[in-house]
Amino acid sequence: MLGAPQTNDSLNQAECEAAIMATDYDAPRQHAGDDEKAEALPELKAQRNTNTNASNLIDEDESALADSYELPGADLSGEELSVMVLPAQANEFTCASCFLVRHRSQIALERDGQLYCADCEG
Repeated sequence: MLGAPQTNDSLNQAECEAAIMATDYDAPRQHAGDDEKAEALPELKAQRNTNTNASNLIDEDESALADSYELPGADLSGEELSVMVLPAQANEFTCASCFLVRHRSQIALERDGQLYCADCEG
């Protein structure tokens, strides 16, 4: 009878096993174009190797060239830097968690005499 659902009695052994067998979704799947890709793989690897060899030569040349440049004012080893440090102002506090100096409007918590900013307690 056409269109009637088949029962296990009407299926042959291979069809029955295929219907019952679980599908392994982790197994790699084979597609129609996989054979062509597999044939092209050695060619692509060879092409990539020649491209990386050429790029390595370029990188070595550029790094050697960069080492030869001396920028004016780049050597600051003989300079003494001085910075004027201001004491904490009346409207500032130092956060006990991040140790940043913040405006008093950012105090979020005071615990055991320590002040914490809104960023650390938020």
